[in-house]
Amino acid sequence: MTNKTHDLSHLTVLISGASVAGPALALNLQRYGARVSVVEKAPDLRGGGFAVDFRGHVHRKVLTEMGIWDEIHARQTHMGRQMVVDADGSPKVDLPSEMMSGDVEIFRGELARIMYERTRDRVEYVFGDSIATLTDTPDGVDVTFENSPSRRFDLVIGADGLHSRTRSLVFGDESRYLRFFDHYVAGFEIPNHLGLDRTGRVYSEPGRAIALGNYDGHPDRAGALLVFRSERLSYDRRDIDGQKRLLAEKFAGMSWEGPNVLKALATADDLYFDAIAQIHVDRLTKGRVALLGDAGYGATMGGMGTGVAIVGSYVLAGELALAGGDHRTAFAAYEERIRDFAIGCQKTSGNAGPFFAPATERRIRSRDRMYRLLASRPLAAFFKRLTEKSATNIKLPEYPV
Repeated sequence: MTNKTHDLSHLTVLISGASVAGPALALNLQRYGARVSVVEKAPDLRGGGFAVDFRGHVHRKVLTEMGIWDEIHARQTHMGRQMVVDADGSPKVDLPSEMMSGDVEIFRGELARIMYERTRDRVEYVFGDSIATLTDTPDGVDVTFENSPSRRFDLVIGADGLHSRTRSLVFGDESRYLRFFDHYVAGFEIPNHLGLDRTGRVYSEPGRAIALGNYDGHPDRAGALLVFRSERLSYDRRDIDGQKRLLAEKFAGMSWEGPNVLKALATADDLYFDAIAQIHVDRLTKGRVALLGDAGYGATMGGMGTGVAIVGSYVLAGELALAGGDHRTAFAAYEERIRDFAIGCQKTSGNAGPFFAPATERRIRSRDRMYRLLASRPLAAFFKRLTEKSATNIKLPEYPV
């Protein structure tokens, strides 16, 4: 039961980032009365994005206690089967929806909006701004912003993604923590040439792959996912035209839907491009600052990053409530509970690049054989348990309601 010991109304918390981890923590903290501000460099809440899924009883427990399990189901993608295809589009491997989409799947932007809508009346959201400097003192964290006046908060939480500004300011340069996994990934919207209806197709050539999927049932649009194997590249993350040129070069001559995909790429206004990588930090907290979600233990794809962020936000808020706002006690407990869980989920992401873009024809054939076997009826239940193992490998205490 909630009591005065668990009341956090005396606590001021600044969260950097309003993608998923930030609004999730805001939602969990407001249950205990904390005074929360969220700063986001984008001019407004970001829509769209990749579809994200949840698996197993741990995700369900957390989402249910947050009060959003039913709404996620109401807005889910209802994504169906996906197929690995040949250059002429003929099917090679049929992948059941539960293999790729978990128990329930939703667009990242839709998930963020659900949590934003539930918090915006009691949480301060500041869009179009970001943290400039942080000074940790015995009595609070003095924060300057790029645009807003400086302020002091009791705690600052970096929930600002794989390339976290908060992490760089407090824990050191990104190069110390980012591990590159020899692949890059891109995503953008594309016309639905194949007439897909909540289904997907994956085509691979040695070292590169194109996946097309229709997740929302809209007859005219689909999403394109491009993955390619590469040495570490030097590029400007703000230069979208430069990234398009790079992708056009890497996917020149690609069979199947390659020409149509590159045509759509040329006019895309929603391009996402990044290395497939992970973040490994020595610790998740320092003084009055903590890292949450991809900022602390992120993986570009395949590491159940959204599930880890949601669980992490639940644990961090719960530990602060149990400790009555004592960040030293709460941060230590958060770090102890979440670290092994997050690392275990990260381990599942190491194969994301090779799954989509095996390096050789032989490895493509080997991947197809393996997934054909795993998708068969005798092993389907085993594969489901296997994919849920990391997602459920944490014991959650009973936090105050």
